Amino acid sequence: MTLELLTTHYNYYAVVVLLGIGLYTIIESPNLVKKVIGMNVFQTGIFLFFITLAFRADAAPPVISDGAGPYVSPLPHVLILTAIVVGVSLTAVALALVVRVYAEYGTLDEETLEGLYHD
Repeated sequence: MTLELLTTHYNYYAVVVLLGIGLYTIIESPNLVKKVIGMNVFQTGIFLFFITLAFRADAAPPVISDGAGPYVSPLPHVLILTAIVVGVSLTAVALALVVRVYAEYGTLDEETLEGLYHD
């Protein structure tokens, strides 16, 4: 039973790996572009988690109206599509700010920027 759970729920391991890599990159990298990339990897892990939770092996698409349930809920998929659009917009704004910071200060190193602010 335990071995079957370990081999069939591999997508949860992928979620944990993506969340871990994204969070580590956000926390440990001093480069602002790498922080944006880490944020995107973290978001991808969250997207995979929600889609994984929405999966039902014995369910049918909700557009069929023959009355033979259970049906798959379309709500998680709609939420993920919305989150993808918001994530792309957030990435574009973050990268625009990174370009502006680099044009103004000539560096993307977080520690150097903190030193400029405190002087």
